[in-house]
Amino acid sequence: MPELLVPRLSVAPSAREAARGTDWDEHPTYAGLAGLTDAELPGWVESLVTDSRPHASRPPGATPATNLWWVDGDTYLGRVQVRHHLTHDLREAGGHVGYHVVAAHRRRGHATAMLAATLPVAAQLGLDCVLVTCDADNAGSRRTIEANGGLFHDQRGVKLRYWVPTA
Repeated sequence: MPELLVPRLSVAPSAREAARGTDWDEHPTYAGLAGLTDAELPGWVESLVTDSRPHASRPPGATPATNLWWVDGDTYLGRVQVRHHLTHDLREAGGHVGYHVVAAHRRRGHATAMLAATLPVAAQLGLDCVLVTCDADNAGSRRTIEANGGLFHDQRGVKLRYWVPTA
């Protein structure tokens, strides 16, 4: 049964294999994962965990983010990132929550379940409502957001913006 977990080394090789596939997550945190060696995976996993700490080193203007993986045993199915604060760019296009399901595992309800499991995490961070965005032509992502109580707010460019209550 899939579950949402803090990134762990036992799942990292599966994430790396997924990164070698097609339609990989282009989020900067995951860029280059496909080329990491076994010796580099522990540091990469630790950086994902450290990113949630308020005073961790990060690029200027970046906000702390809790990274979580959707896994079945040691099989990586996808990821969620909960940004603790909205920067200007996140307010426009990224939102509080970003998620990605590996192409081979799509259309099985994983995104909907993953977002549902993420909402209590966002609530624990003090977020009563989270901004979640998707491309206007991404019907699957729209259904995922709406199935989790997302209320359409507006469209900015190609991005649809929804507010989703966390409780």
